Amino acid sequence: MASAGTTIGSLDATTKAALSEEQIALRQAVRSFMDTRIEPIIAECEREGRLPVEVLTDLAQFGYLGGILAEDRGGMGLTYTDLAVIMEEAGYHWMSLRSTLSVINMVALMLDRAASDVQRKTYLEPLLRGERLCWFGLTEPEHGSDVRVLNTVAVEDSSGDFRISGTKLWITNGAIGDFGIVLANVKRLDGTEGGLTAFLIDPSLCTFEGHRIETMFIKATTTSELVFDETIVSADMMVGEVGMGHSLFMKGLDLGRLNVAMGAIGTGQRALDMSIRYAREHEQFGKRIGEFQLVQELIADMRMQSCAARALGYATARMLDAGGVNQTDCAVAKLFATETAFSIADKALQVHGGMGLSMEYGLERIFRDTRGGRTVEGTPQIQRLVIARDQLGISAFN
Repeated sequence: MASAGTTIGSLDATTKAALSEEQIALRQAVRSFMDTRIEPIIAECEREGRLPVEVLTDLAQFGYLGGILAEDRGGMGLTYTDLAVIMEEAGYHWMSLRSTLSVINMVALMLDRAASDVQRKTYLEPLLRGERLCWFGLTEPEHGSDVRVLNTVAVEDSSGDFRISGTKLWITNGAIGDFGIVLANVKRLDGTEGGLTAFLIDPSLCTFEGHRIETMFIKATTTSELVFDETIVSADMMVGEVGMGHSLFMKGLDLGRLNVAMGAIGTGQRALDMSIRYAREHEQFGKRIGEFQLVQELIADMRMQSCAARALGYATARMLDAGGVNQTDCAVAKLFATETAFSIADKALQVHGGMGLSMEYGLERIFRDTRGGRTVEGTPQIQRLVIARDQLGISAFN
């Protein structure tokens, strides 16, 4: 892929107004690191389907690994706006990396809210140092949007431990992760249901199957199917209490939707920057293509869309910082940003013509990643139903 550069990707007025001097400095530091350490390895990692986990420890310095947690709890005390800055930069460079970092932050937040002291020391603290890779097991082959009807069950046995059975699908890095959190419906020893509950899954302590699933996007992550067949999980691996899984999931999901939104904004900006550079340099019919009015229309629309999505993303982050945001606000940001990013990527392909279709150039990866990004953390249709339910007071869900 063409080098990111610094002049084309300079701060627009929307970003300058939204960020403090410290946040602008953070953005520049992350951009420099990504240009130096990440850009040179992206193409190779994409071809090999390999996530460079060795960079995680270095990324911790910027707050990518649970930096949103309080300093006295192992984090860096970052604001949601700080997190938005670094997730936009991660998306600008590489969506596979942004996806992994988002999962790490979701899991870190859930563990911070409910993990025991032993769980924190064994799993959360190494995760924050970049020493462990995690996954989050929610989605199933038949269920993803409606978490209330998950098929995965955790049946309590006479010893007080649990036997987990079910299949999880589309799990980022599930087959290669050092540990993960799985959500399952608990069935008590007396036959009663305990509700959706979170369990830590450590492959060194229990047995389950993990398979890589090839997907059209984020190819450097190991998107996985996980199969549990009466997998024995001790009671001390439960995160929080029985029935607490849904509330933990929702806390993580709002954070995840902000991460997805900001990553998409960054990826869209990258497509715009590539298009500006190409339109300035490439010639047809004896003139630069940037001189043609139809190309200028595409560039203008892409810039408009990028600014609007970024303004909404940072407004949502600031509302989270103020404690006034709800699930609907995060759904709006995620929906608009991901659909906008895909629209920008589509226009960028038009600007580049045949060159944009080349796998070596990098734009086709952006096109695939922005299309796939519309689906993760809730499809566009689910986001619209969440938003409409809030506006109308009428739910389309049963």
